Amino acid sequence: MTRACIVSLVAIVAWAGSAFARDHGPNVVLIIADDHAWTDYSFMGHPQVQTPRIDRLAAEGATFRGGYVPSSLCSPSLATILTGLYAHQHMLTSNDPPGTSGGHAETSSGRALRDGRRRMVGFLEAAPTLPRLLAVRGYASFQAGKWWGGNFRTGGFTEGMTHGDAARGGRHGDDGLEIGRRTMQPVLDFIDRSVEGGRPFFLWYAPMMPHQPHDPPERLLAKYRDRTPSQHVAKYWAMIDWFDETCGTLLDHLDAREITDDTLVVYLADNGWVQDPEAPRYAARSKQSPYDGGLRTPIIVRWPGKVRPRTIDRPVSSIDVAPTILAAVGMEPTSAMRGVDLLDSAAVTSRPAVFGEVFTHDAVDLERPASSLRFRWAVSGGWKLILPDPRNSPGLAAELYELAADPFETRDLARREPAKVDELRRLIEAWWDPKA
Repeated sequence: MTRACIVSLVAIVAWAGSAFARDHGPNVVLIIADDHAWTDYSFMGHPQVQTPRIDRLAAEGATFRGGYVPSSLCSPSLATILTGLYAHQHMLTSNDPPGTSGGHAETSSGRALRDGRRRMVGFLEAAPTLPRLLAVRGYASFQAGKWWGGNFRTGGFTEGMTHGDAARGGRHGDDGLEIGRRTMQPVLDFIDRSVEGGRPFFLWYAPMMPHQPHDPPERLLAKYRDRTPSQHVAKYWAMIDWFDETCGTLLDHLDAREITDDTLVVYLADNGWVQDPEAPRYAARSKQSPYDGGLRTPIIVRWPGKVRPRTIDRPVSSIDVAPTILAAVGMEPTSAMRGVDLLDSAAVTSRPAVFGEVFTHDAVDLERPASSLRFRWAVSGGWKLILPDPRNSPGLAAELYELAADPFETRDLARREPAKVDELRRLIEAWWDPKA
């Protein structure tokens, strides 16, 4: 082969590579923490918890410190991330179907529960999920970790770890829950296959971490045992440290495969967790609550050379994750998506509020999202209004907080600021009126 031919071949390969990038956009890695409070990162100012790898990710990307998830419970929250829809749109308001009554581990034993679970899986199967949308552009996709949608194929993933068979313990991840805690190999192998096959990929990395059981390695627990009098808090902090290590393993693999610059990484938590220092459980005003301890999470978007590293304090939402990913790969959001592209500063700053909804753990009626509603909420202009629903939260009044001055929501100002309550109530009703 002549030198001229070699040069021409190199040019063709380079053009093909750039055309491939134009046609398909970046690889996408979605990292989702599980039961992780917004305060519990060193980059967010925690004095004890060490998260060096997530800190580095935050420093390298656009970091939204005032991020929220609409629902403070994992199944509806994860479905929102995957679909770009609120729970009252995608219909997965709760973790479990009606009739569970705390016996969610036995959902395979009763026909009504089995049928309810199949119906819930069907909602996700019918939704325009990110893996299904990205498949149109040739993306391979992989599910690892928490997953409430039955088999991974239900969500449109081309590969995955979760079988979803209720008779074999399939409820919220089954075999997929080994990721992070026992192995990282399945996700690393998937990345390798995608790179070697020349195919763009979407990775759902949602390990059940720092989620209970809080059983960190002794080497990590030893770091925190003397930093708090509570063994329960020490275990939770060590779990965060362990999760951070797994994030490092994943990010290092992108570096090793030399695809970091070609990969969009999005980070957030599915919901918050405030550890009860006296018992192995979450405290009030965290998970399943309408307070920031259950709803707030930093959201990080990193794409070297494409996303300018910066810190943004304006409130955003996990409803924005799907539109942001689609925009990065050159696709439009679906008409039902109500979020914005986080990298569109004008869209982020012009939005009047971010909204959310909290439902019962077990659904009341799968076909009627409003039947399971407990709270609606909005954050706007530094204020937060919580509206309880009288059917599932009887006897509770609206609560109003000025978050800039009171970030942990200790002073309810609803009686003192009735005009602000009315203003935010109107925004919430315009966003979703469950009576309509």
